[in-house]
Order: sequence, then structure tokens, then C-alpha cells
Amino acid sequence: MPNEKIPLLVIAGPTASGKTALGIALAKEYGGEVVSADSMQIYKGLDIATAKPTAGETEGVPHHMISIADMDAEFSVADYVRLAKEKIADIHGRGKLPILVGGTGLYINSLIDNVNFDNADTVGNDGSLRKRLSEEAERLGGEVLHKRLAEIDPKTAESVPPQNVVRIVRALEIWELTGMKFSDYKRANAGRVSDYRLCMIGLNFRDRDVLYGRINKRVGIMAENGMVEECRAVYENECLGTACQAIGYKELIPYFKGDADLEDCLDKIRLGSRRYAKRQLTWFRRDYRINWIYLDDFNNFDEIIEICKKTVAKSEIM
Repeated sequence: MPNEKIPLLVIAGPTASGKTALGIALAKEYGGEVVSADSMQIYKGLDIATAKPTAGETEGVPHHMISIADMDAEFSVADYVRLAKEKIADIHGRGKLPILVGGTGLYINSLIDNVNFDNADTVGNDGSLRKRLSEEAERLGGEVLHKRLAEIDPKTAESVPPQNVVRIVRALEIWELTGMKFSDYKRANAGRVSDYRLCMIGLNFRDRDVLYGRINKRVGIMAENGMVEECRAVYENECLGTACQAIGYKELIPYFKGDADLEDCLDKIRLGSRRYAKRQLTWFRRDYRINWIYLDDFNNFDEIIEICKKTVAKSEIM
């Protein structure tokens, strides 16, 4: 039937929770293809720092929405939703199961809930407003813009740290373009009907220290695999785009300038990643549709796959 909703399996969760491996395993199980929902993996470069899956790790499973934009390119949530919808429709049209995998909650919810960003992305589409706000953030500091956002929209400001300049600029941009708070803008779209027949799986750990241990270990592995050299090359090319807000790049800049030891910078990456994981979990816990799987309840990966298969079966997306 032409109006039948497209089945979509969603795998969400915090950084270092194993989303990539699970997405690949389930894609092989169901004949699917992965659509990334990661706001930093869309940019070319910083492959190690943003934990992009390697060719070996993907095990032949096609991955989409990775390395599709230049580092200095403007890339909005609306851009992501438009392109991801096209990929999902294409995957479904070829008889494959689209599997959305990632930890950027705004991307995931904007896509599956059919959020309409048209007003915010067509008014002033020359980017002049975003450029002005970004320049203000650089000149005055993220804390100043965060304070401005808190006066306009305290609910959004509460969920966005002063360090996340991209999100702050985005919220202020929507306010200036539409006259609506970002929180109200999202609420106004909350009643929109999804284009998808969903099965949502969330990954977490009952023991938070287990997750934090995985994060700490992964940062060490990334450093061993060349993250520092990769980030140095980007730094020497004077990256100024959104991609350079990625955790793992900005924390290394003091080391490149000779102002800090490498291990101190790596510790800041570990801390920033743990804080990011906490914010991710706060976002995803709001979604009642997510079927949570606590990974430390299981003895091995095969058991995790089996519980996922049962969850998919109950959802009737297949």
C-alpha cells in the first residue's frame, strides 16, 4: 500500500554503549542497512575522534549519513532530517530494513516525530543570522549567549550546557526567526504523525560506573589508534566549522599550543565524554517508546541479540 508506514528500527543510547556493534549485528540478522544519527559523524575528517566505524567494523553492512559534509559546512537539523528520510525511503524501497543508529537525540526525535523546521530554516536562509550569533559566541563567550537563552527560554537553557555553543546558537536562531522558544517550537511539532512504524531499543547499564569505564577505556584506545595525530592535522588546517566542537578535538587544542600535557587533555576528553553520556541518557529517558536493554544484565553478546530479536518480534515491524 502506498501510504503504509515504513518500518524503522532505532538503536539509541549514550556514547560507548555498543550501538554500532549492535546495529551491525541486527542489520545482518534482518537484511538491513544502517543510517547514522550522530551530529559529528556527518562531517568529513575526525574519523577516530568521532568514533566512525571502520570498513572492517561494518562487516559489509552499508552505512549512510557518515562523512557527507565538509568540516566548515553549515548543516542543520532540517538538513539531517531531509537527507535521512531520503536514505530511509531508498533502503525500504530496495526491500531492506532501515536501522537508525546513534546518540544524537535531537536528530533522532526530529526525524521519527516528523518535526517541522521549515520556518526556522527557510527564513534568513543565507546563514547571516547564524553567522552573527556564532561570531557573538566567539567574541563574548558561550556563557553570555547561554545567559541570554536562559532569559528567553529557561527550559531549553537548562538542558543545554554553556559549552554547547552550537545548540545555544540554534535555539537563539529559532527565537529570532520564528518568535518561538525552542522548547515551544518542539512542543508545537510534538503532535505530528510519524512517517514510521517504530521499534526503538535503548542501550544502558544499571551500573553507571561500567559505562564510564567503557568511555575511559575507549578514549585510551582512540589515542593509541591515532586520534591525537588526526586532530593535530585538523588543527593545523585551522578548522573553524561545527565539526570542531566535537569532544576529543577541542580538548586537545591546549596540548597543540604547548599549554597542557597530553594526559591532562585526554582526561578532559574522558570527563567531557562522561558528561555527554549523562546528557544523552537524560534526553532518551523522556521517550516512553524506548525498550531499554541493560547490557550488564547479560553474560554475552549473543544473549543481547536474542533479547533484541524478541523486542523486534513484539513490535511487528517485520
